[in-house]
Amino acid sequence: MKKTISFAAVHFTIAFTVAYVLTGEILLSSLIAMLEPAVNTVAFFFHEKAWEKNRFLQTLARNERIKTVSFATVHYSVAFGVVYLLTGDFIAGGAMALIEPAINTFAYFFHEKMWNHNHSNEADLTHAHAA
Repeated sequence: MKKTISFAAVHFTIAFTVAYVLTGEILLSSLIAMLEPAVNTVAFFFHEKAWEKNRFLQTLARNERIKTVSFATVHYSVAFGVVYLLTGDFIAGGAMALIEPAINTFAYFFHEKMWNHNHSNEADLTHAHAA
């Protein structure tokens, strides 16, 4: 759950910034920034669970590139759907779906690298203390 909350904070910040740059409207940007990352945070949680429970995906889980492409697919879909539902504008949904998830995909990649690095260090410390 810590990992999900950590990524959610990054996601909310990026979503608001991109929505504001696209719309120039604080209220709409705030609404998008609350809903789109909230939906994506739930999607992220289930994405992580799927990668933890599926044996084939477990073999690929340490490959940040493959896992990032997997989450990017989910993210693009959610971004388009949320913005389209809020604005009724196919172009706004498409622009948000291309820009915001692209930035978040890079953020996700580095989040995964940092998380894996920190998790490996914690495991090393745990093994060192146990020995």
